[in-house]
Amino acid sequence: MTPPTLTAQAVADLVGGRLLGNGALPLTDVGPLDRADGATLSLLSGPRYVEAFARSAAGAVLLRAEHAEVAGGPMTRIVVDDPAAALLKVVPVLIPEPAVEWGVAPTAVIGPGATWRGEVQIGPHAVLGRDVRLGSRCRIGPGAVLEDGVVAGDDCDIGPNVVCHRGTRLGNRVRLKAAAVIGGDGFGFASGPGGHRPIRHVGGCVLEDDVQVGSHSCVDRGSLDDTVIGAGTKIDNLVHLAHNVQTGRGCLIMAGVGVAGSTRMGNGVILAGQVGVTGHITLGDGVRVSAQSGIGQDVPAGTDMGGSPARRQRDYLRAQSALYRVAKIINQLEELVSKRGDRG
Repeated sequence: MTPPTLTAQAVADLVGGRLLGNGALPLTDVGPLDRADGATLSLLSGPRYVEAFARSAAGAVLLRAEHAEVAGGPMTRIVVDDPAAALLKVVPVLIPEPAVEWGVAPTAVIGPGATWRGEVQIGPHAVLGRDVRLGSRCRIGPGAVLEDGVVAGDDCDIGPNVVCHRGTRLGNRVRLKAAAVIGGDGFGFASGPGGHRPIRHVGGCVLEDDVQVGSHSCVDRGSLDDTVIGAGTKIDNLVHLAHNVQTGRGCLIMAGVGVAGSTRMGNGVILAGQVGVTGHITLGDGVRVSAQSGIGQDVPAGTDMGGSPARRQRDYLRAQSALYRVAKIINQLEELVSKRGDRG
């Protein structure tokens, strides 16, 4: 199959940009400045990459007006307000997704009462339990397991070896990447002289429209109430959200984050990599937490937090700066003491 080709002028038309240079130049690929060739479209996203741009062999480059006259580099340039956003429009055209082969693999196991609307793709060795319901155009990857009664809306993409336990309900356009586990029992035990007895979790696990969950991430079912992940929330790889966690809309939860049970998050909360959040607290709308921070208390809306234990980001940065100054002062004091000792 011949790969798609766009001329530089066609790219400019597609992204609403201003073309400088050869509009007839054919482009067949996208790539970074340092590995691009004459048929590749690249982008200059900011001033730190100007040197790489000057050395690049790319055919054409998306860039901002402030860089349109930069010396050196590719002479075919497409001026746009946001190069990264423009590139997102080009990628599906130059590198289209493979066509979906709809149908049910012969080795898939379909339980009694399982139903779907329209076309679906159910991969080899996938298992659909009793009374599973799928919307239109759902894709179920090889080895995925949807236990009894799981419900998924339209256009869901459930990757290889994903497990959706009973009580899981997915909205439309939910994407679960390989080996994610949704709706498993939470970590709940009643401890006593006889040991730790597991508490049965009977709540559900709801992922609203346009949620994405990364590989090897776990979103536990609720103990009594439901765990709920708000519409448009994106969860990275290796994240754990415990029982009864509820997020608002459009949250971003990065790699290595752990959120303990019954935490509530507002809309637009951002948890950077390896953040830890204790249970039974509330993070207000727009809270942002920097990487490797530990949150142990309620956080008001719009607050930036950092450190462990976390404090307001500005206070955390000031404390870190002061700590480094203290270390320098200690070195100076030790040097003075050493000199006095040398003088006897």
